[in-house]
Amino acid sequence: MKFSDNLPLMRGLPCADLPTEESLILASGSPRRSQLLTAAGYAFTVQPASDEAECGMCSRETAPELVARYAYRKAADVAAKNDRGLVLAADTVASCYGQILGKPHDIEHAEVMLRQLSGRRHDVYSGVCVWSVSQNRCYVEVVRTELQMKTLSEEMLAHYLDSMMWEGKAGAFGFQDGNDWLEIIGGGSETNVVGLPMERLAEIFRDFDLLATAITTEKD
Repeated sequence: MKFSDNLPLMRGLPCADLPTEESLILASGSPRRSQLLTAAGYAFTVQPASDEAECGMCSRETAPELVARYAYRKAADVAAKNDRGLVLAADTVASCYGQILGKPHDIEHAEVMLRQLSGRRHDVYSGVCVWSVSQNRCYVEVVRTELQMKTLSEEMLAHYLDSMMWEGKAGAFGFQDGNDWLEIIGGGSETNVVGLPMERLAEIFRDFDLLATAITTEKD
């Protein structure tokens, strides 16, 4: 099952007015984030951050710290290339018993991740950064969603790996892929698992004037 506008999680997404008169810039090449924003009704352009914005993990860095840092660096990278714009950046990882699971490198790596998650609860964290270039102010927040994955049979695992739907997805799975082996615990955000917590994003836009702080570093 491919990610499409027909999925329930794509319906009724909140859309808030932008906090500034700047145009919205998505600092990500993720098609899933673009689809979520489009489904909610936002107008935006896409300017992916450079690869250098993701510089690897720091020693003993937690999953929330990692996604917050990456989201900030991605936003800063794109903001430095624009005179105006409301830059939106995000980064998403899964975390299981403290181990951070990013995007799999290949099918073997995907299998290792899925076997690790099989039958276990785990967390998905998304760091979100909203950066006003004209105001030189930004806000960063991390949103957590807890998931339970059913125990995967060898047949289920093989079928999903063969589908290649794990490509480019943190933890080697997509909540939007139509599988019945993923359950959100405690009413967390479905769109956060996809890569952009749309409910919280709308709140951040509405409260940006109160939340945002001045950026202390100068643009290059």
